This record gives sequence, structure tokens and C-alpha cells, in this order.
Amino acid sequence: MTTVLVAAFLIVHGLLHPGVWTAPPQPDKAAPFNPGHSWAMAAAHVPAASTRSTALALAWYTAVVYAIAGAGVLAGSGWWPTAALVAAASGLALKAIWFDPWLSVGVLLDVGLIAAVACTWPASLY
Repeated sequence: MTTVLVAAFLIVHGLLHPGVWTAPPQPDKAAPFNPGHSWAMAAAHVPAASTRSTALALAWYTAVVYAIAGAGVLAGSGWWPTAALVAAASGLALKAIWFDPWLSVGVLLDVGLIAAVACTWPASLY
């Protein structure tokens, strides 16, 4: 049961990345954040279109690596922790470069995953 829950968490958390970053703006309310704006990219004078494209590419990359980690958990492989760490690191990079307080829960989930892997928790998966 733990295996399925951890795999589901990894896959769902991963798939939330492109879902959040590609969500179309609602005409009647403001978007929670703008993937076309990044404090780091603005400092480097990167155009908004390129900034948005980079954000979406990194969001999809994060999703794919999280899905691979989840599949690794289901397969009982020994490499899934490495994939999970890479996914969490890319997710943190995404959220740091395009920082918005609205993304704070995702930061906590990524940091929690890194801590769980570092502590080999849950032990039944290792």
C-alpha cells in the first residue's frame, strides 16, 4: 500500500507542474502568477515569450522526471530515489527562478520529498 501511495504522490505532484504552469488565465479574474515573468530572467533581460517557454519546458521536464520516479517506485527499482531528487531539484529551481508566494506549497512538497529521500523514509521502499 505504501508503494502505491508514494508512486501516486510522485506522479500526481509531477503532473501538477505543467497543469499549474500552462493553466489559461480566466477572463473574469487575475491569474495567481505569470509564467512569462521571472525575477531572474528579467534581470538577464530575457524577453517574456522566451521566459514563458523556458518555464513551460522546465515544468514539463519536472513532470516527466517525477513520473519516471513514480514508475520506479512501482517497479521496485533502486534508482527511483535519484530520479525523485532530480525531479524535486528541478521543481525547486522552477519555483525559485519564477518565484511567487502562490507556489509556496509546491516548495514545501519538494523540500519534504528531498528530506524523505535523505532519511530513507518510508523504509519499506528501500
